[in-house]
Amino acid sequence: MPELPEVETTRRGIATIMPGRTLRQLLVHESRLRWPIPPDLPALLANQVVLACDRRGKYLLIQFSHGTQIVHLGMSGSLRRVPLDAPLRKHDHVEWIFDDARFLLHDPRRFGAVLWHPANAGPIDSHPLLAKLGVEPFDAAFTPALLHAGVHTRQQSIKQLLLAGHLVVGVGNIYASESLYLAGIDPRTPGKRLSRPRCARLHAAILQTLSQALESGGSTLRDYVNAQGTPGAYFTLHAAVYERAGQPCSHCGQAIRRIVQGQRATYFCPHCQKR
Repeated sequence: MPELPEVETTRRGIATIMPGRTLRQLLVHESRLRWPIPPDLPALLANQVVLACDRRGKYLLIQFSHGTQIVHLGMSGSLRRVPLDAPLRKHDHVEWIFDDARFLLHDPRRFGAVLWHPANAGPIDSHPLLAKLGVEPFDAAFTPALLHAGVHTRQQSIKQLLLAGHLVVGVGNIYASESLYLAGIDPRTPGKRLSRPRCARLHAAILQTLSQALESGGSTLRDYVNAQGTPGAYFTLHAAVYERAGQPCSHCGQAIRRIVQGQRATYFCPHCQKR
């Protein structure tokens, strides 16, 4: 699934092109995504100027004067720029057409979303999909103390607490495994067992892992590509445990282990990561 680094990489790509341009057409070829695309959305956006391209968690926010388009890439989606005359591929569901640029939402599993939040409905952060999201990881409000305060009474495993997104957004399955490995914390550890020093190590590991992923353009899982159609390089350059079950840990040589937590695969080193 595209996670925060992949979504932020996509945002940076479209933010260099869309803002200030007039969206001539929004073409919907398949409206049956995770939630149906509003049927009046093409008419609402025809010939409207894009003001900005932002992000909240894993949601892309394309802003117009009368509202905000919310785009989610789902499990295997991508939003990429293509030539104006490029033919549609299978699973290209939505097109954004400008005078000199064209973007396609490609989503094989149709778990993504293209929704609308009108300006008269209030701030975009009040939308039900965004209202309960935690702090952004690179926001100054995300501190070791905030992390410790959010987990120190919780019996749930630290991996599951990170994935929930109520404490901090964007630390999805890939980067949760990688961050916990870097911090030396067993992913099964109950949140309440994490001391302040261990939370400080995890906080630093989260920032380091996400920063590396952003610098690498995100990860390449299944068919993820960025807004220019380029795959990410995180796995080639940095990944230590994710999808490396049975391979030796780079620190101790023991085999990386794979378990399932909350129906999601978790990878860790049973020697280097302590409860």
